[in-house]
Amino acid sequence: MAKKIKVTQVKSVIDRPERQKRTMVALGLKKLHSSVEVEATPQILGMVEKVNHLIKVEEVKG
Repeated sequence: MAKKIKVTQVKSVIDRPERQKRTMVALGLKKLHSSVEVEATPQILGMVEKVNHLIKVEEVKG
């Protein structure tokens, strides 16, 4: 079982490149201060790295 991470959007995607906007939607983040819990797969971690200036990442315990 892969570990889970909680991703929270902390900055707006206004005036960001289209690729970053689509990455945020692919992560499941649609609004400011929205959060999602996702599996920490290599694909997800790659997306997180591309938009790390717009999000906050926390490890979910349990």
